[in-house]
Amino acid sequence: MMEHKDEFSPLADRCRPRTIEEFVGQEHLLSEHRILRSIIDTGSAFSLILWGEPGSGKTTLARIIASYCKMDSYFLSAISAGVADVRKVIEKGKENRAQGVQTLLFLDEIHRFNKAQQDSVLGSVESGDIILIGATTENPSFNVISPLLSRTRVLRLSRLSEKHLLEILDRALRNDEILKKGGARFEGDGVREKLAAISNGDARRMLNIVETAFALSSDGLITDAHLEEAVRNSMLYYDRAGDRHYDTISAFIKSLRGSDPDAAVYYLARMILSGEDPVFIARRMVIFASEDVGNAAPNAITLAVSAMTATQNIGLPEARIILSQCATFLASAPKSNAAYLAVEGAMAAAKDSNYEIPLHIRNAPTELMKKLGYHKGYRYPHDFDRHFVKDVYLPEEIRNEVFYNPTEEGSEKAIRERLRSLWPERYK
Repeated sequence: MMEHKDEFSPLADRCRPRTIEEFVGQEHLLSEHRILRSIIDTGSAFSLILWGEPGSGKTTLARIIASYCKMDSYFLSAISAGVADVRKVIEKGKENRAQGVQTLLFLDEIHRFNKAQQDSVLGSVESGDIILIGATTENPSFNVISPLLSRTRVLRLSRLSEKHLLEILDRALRNDEILKKGGARFEGDGVREKLAAISNGDARRMLNIVETAFALSSDGLITDAHLEEAVRNSMLYYDRAGDRHYDTISAFIKSLRGSDPDAAVYYLARMILSGEDPVFIARRMVIFASEDVGNAAPNAITLAVSAMTATQNIGLPEARIILSQCATFLASAPKSNAAYLAVEGAMAAAKDSNYEIPLHIRNAPTELMKKLGYHKGYRYPHDFDRHFVKDVYLPEEIRNEVFYNPTEEGSEKAIRERLRSLWPERYK
């Protein structure tokens, strides 16, 4: 049975599973002999960190564990709770322990607790005064202190599949009294499948969209138009300081580098829809234009800088078109990281040496410098055929070093051919 609440409770809360049989997904943790199933079957819990996407069932699993293990449970959020709240639970845990009762402290978004706040639960977890279940959408390796990680088991929850979401949806339509009373139904399977796709593995998001779309419908029939309106202002989960931020920008850059404009513009769209700073995206493309396109398409940096300036001045929503133009151009352009490798190699050489600059290319603004040989013998390239004269410009110790090694891609092919004709001993 589902936990039916009053009409003012959100649909996602009304449909929250109460038993392990009602729970959908996370088979790798809940199948027979798997870790969470063992906790539930034995009725004996231990401290856990549940790491997974929003709407994947972290809070629900904690509630189910608390119920099956007959624990005195306290559910706090790291956004609103502080150390004082945690200490109250710890004191209650000590009292319960003396009575032979386990106490659960569920700490949602545990990654938002700082080190001192996380330290406050450490001793009680170690002593067994409380069982801690922390929930996080972020990688606990970076956001949970090592001593706490060593005293808990980290369980990775999978993102719910579209099949899982449709199962949850059908169960809600069958069992929720408000939806049943209003005759909630979908206009064909295509609308249901679209809902599952745009929910992005998040059951809570899906049920929230259903609730809004149902409210928009006059007779309970949810159409594609109702779905579009319900989704219009619904934000995808995206933590601009967390893993999702770094994962998405990484996927975007790698798609640009991999010359896949379709993937690049997809990740661009995800970032825009999720509220990423458009100027941040533009800045990354400016860097990319030099680092990964370089002289293979020298106009890339000009386009990227122009896109960044335009984005700063215009803003969204129109800036999305500018960002798309730049992203698709950079993804489609020939690639070369030769300029990047050149400066990295040159910086390594410069860092480990202090070679003398050849005298003939030094500046000689005074008579003393001229007497010391500064600028003596310098030949002005524009006085020679092809505006070039072979000379030595690098320090003697590295005079034949090659830092810039242009590729055969795009404009760099012509650059390489020119350099090969000028410096055949370097560019073979």
